[in-house]
Amino acid sequence: MADLKDKLLDAALAHVPFDGWSEASFEAAVSESELEPALAHGLCPRGAVDLAVAYHKRGDMRMLARLAQTDLDEMRYSARVTAAVRYRLEAVEDKELVRRGMTLFALPSFAPEGARLIWETCDAIWEALGDTSEDLNWYTKRATLSGVYSSAVLYWLGDTSEGHEATWAFLERRIDDVMKIEKAKHALGKNKLFGDILGRITGAVRAPRSMMDMPGAVKK
Repeated sequence: MADLKDKLLDAALAHVPFDGWSEASFEAAVSESELEPALAHGLCPRGAVDLAVAYHKRGDMRMLARLAQTDLDEMRYSARVTAAVRYRLEAVEDKELVRRGMTLFALPSFAPEGARLIWETCDAIWEALGDTSEDLNWYTKRATLSGVYSSAVLYWLGDTSEGHEATWAFLERRIDDVMKIEKAKHALGKNKLFGDILGRITGAVRAPRSMMDMPGAVKK
């Protein structure tokens, strides 16, 4: 069934830059993929919305596959995070697919899902880089990276520099800023007074056992 959904998604990609993640794109994909309409709607009950979600997750999988082939041990930690976000952006074949996706997930009915997809991308990055935090840091790392990732996507969409060099420089600056914050938190933690307070706050919050345990998650 996953292969059939991939076939449907592949057929839709040629139409999305013109018609967006819309019913028109979905119906064209159904016709060109030669899937039975009932089967296509069974695979994607929400039509093109489900295909947009599938396309985002495909990008995550491509990023993870590329990270798995990268010798991360030879890189500084900040460089690993930078590489992961860069790989995620480079997994996109056409910027218009992302622009159309942003338009879709900006709609009030789909905005929570769009935010969840970004969070899951950042969670996948931290997991791939070996993050073992189980307290408040689990949340702060993903929230901070979500902000970096979102700003990098917006910058990348408008970047016309050769090889997107301006985007990669922008991304490195943002990641460096994040690393400075992490260093400041580490230094604060060594202070006896603030360290104890910070330790109590951090230790009182636990990471979720799964994404379904996240606040606002829809239980199925």
